Amino acid sequence: MIIFKYRKEESRRGGTVYRPVADIEFKAENSEWIEDHLYIDSGADITLVPLSFGKLLGFDIVEDEIEELYGVGGRGVPVIFKQVDVKIENYEFKVKVAWALIEEVPPLLGRRDIFDNFHIKFKQDEGIIEFVKIN
Repeated sequence: MIIFKYRKEESRRGGTVYRPVADIEFKAENSEWIEDHLYIDSGADITLVPLSFGKLLGFDIVEDEIEELYGVGGRGVPVIFKQVDVKIENYEFKVKVAWALIEEVPPLLGRRDIFDNFHIKFKQDEGIIEFVKIN
């Protein structure tokens, strides 16, 4: 079992909030592993990373690969879909990622490919999230 902790943050409306965050390693184009801290979002269909993180991974913008991704609020975000190797602790597998071509998006760990590989239990009262690998 892998355990992640909720992260204490300040809310834009004032006050403190605790958000579920996972430490995930992504394999860059140069084969280097780069860690990021993503919000675990059971409402997100797909994992989303901002422009700068995609550039850090070595992604290139190819104009005819750009699509619009829509989420809560209905506003489209230009993205390019990428297949990336990720590591969660000792588990390595491929994940489809939406690389946002803007910076103003939070890094989100979505359901696709992640929830297919792990049973995920949010224990907000304990401040932890449990990931149990599915055989």
